[in-house]
Amino acid sequence: MASISSKPFGKTPSGESVTLFTMKNTSGMEVQIMNYGGIITKILTPDKNGIVEDVVLGFETLDEYIKENPFFGASVGRYGNRIAKGKFTLDGVGYQLPLNNNGNSLHGGLKGFDKKVWQVISSGETAEGPKIVLKYISTDMEEGFPGNLTVHLSYILTAKNELSIEFSATTDKATVINLCNHSYFNLSGNGKQNVLAHTMQLNAPKLVAVDNLLIPTGELIPVAGTPFDFLTPQVIGSRIDQTDNEQIKRGGGYDHCFAFDKPMGKFAVVAIAHDPVSGRTLEASTTEPGVQLYTGNFLDGHLKGKNGAVYGKRSGFCLETQHYPDSPNQPSFPSTVLRPGNRYTTKTNYKFFVQ
Repeated sequence: MASISSKPFGKTPSGESVTLFTMKNTSGMEVQIMNYGGIITKILTPDKNGIVEDVVLGFETLDEYIKENPFFGASVGRYGNRIAKGKFTLDGVGYQLPLNNNGNSLHGGLKGFDKKVWQVISSGETAEGPKIVLKYISTDMEEGFPGNLTVHLSYILTAKNELSIEFSATTDKATVINLCNHSYFNLSGNGKQNVLAHTMQLNAPKLVAVDNLLIPTGELIPVAGTPFDFLTPQVIGSRIDQTDNEQIKRGGGYDHCFAFDKPMGKFAVVAIAHDPVSGRTLEASTTEPGVQLYTGNFLDGHLKGKNGAVYGKRSGFCLETQHYPDSPNQPSFPSTVLRPGNRYTTKTNYKFFVQ
């Protein structure tokens, strides 16, 4: 029987109470989410033998997430990914954001949406499955971004083992926005091994080329004949260290945005990841024009997570469905500008099955 429950999960240093929600469906899947950062803390799903294990990286306690968290499970905003030198100009006005990544702005700044306590609007069972709706109001000039931005985030766990994530937002002043989920997946279960033996398929014929600081050059380059060609399933680790490829060298592996060729806003399957040992498979669908594939290149083993797992290099992969990095400074990229009277919406589904 599908269900949803909640329990206290501690308090922030400023005294804000945090709640942890547990959603269960009728197919043996369980998802835990907290309203601190809208963070997905756990996804339990069965392998080919029916063994249920956790397939996302994370911690056991709120304190660990607050102390040091490389965006495990996080809802990232106001602008996911990088903005060059933390600067952009909108309607003739220049804005300067805090710099938190090699002289650039990353994932919303020093205290982005992933470090905020979101308001719980509703939680309960719906016809689609257990559902949680969270809300956060980002005030004008918070982290340097213009406009009072009202964001709603909903999670639904369906009977088909789909976790559906939907963002919507409105603003009272022109702003830029790029929201995404930043879960690190490891389909082996409970972080038993790294993800290099997983296979990955991306329906993305082009790559957003980046410079040495992982800032887009403005060029979209074909993936054909490169280590970035995932148009057919490829073992993640088979080409990840081909440092004769300049883009691989710059990212220390995969830390790049892939560009889809689907119509803007169309909801479609964009990625399929598979672990051959467990049989677990993840299918990602989205309305977004791109996805940042990140293979945990900067994890170094000093973080210890759930089930006693040590999170070393490449112990997880991210499929951050989003607009391209640095879009506010790249006129040729799809726009990330949101204006009063318009609504920003994005939907991503992560579906789990075995094969």
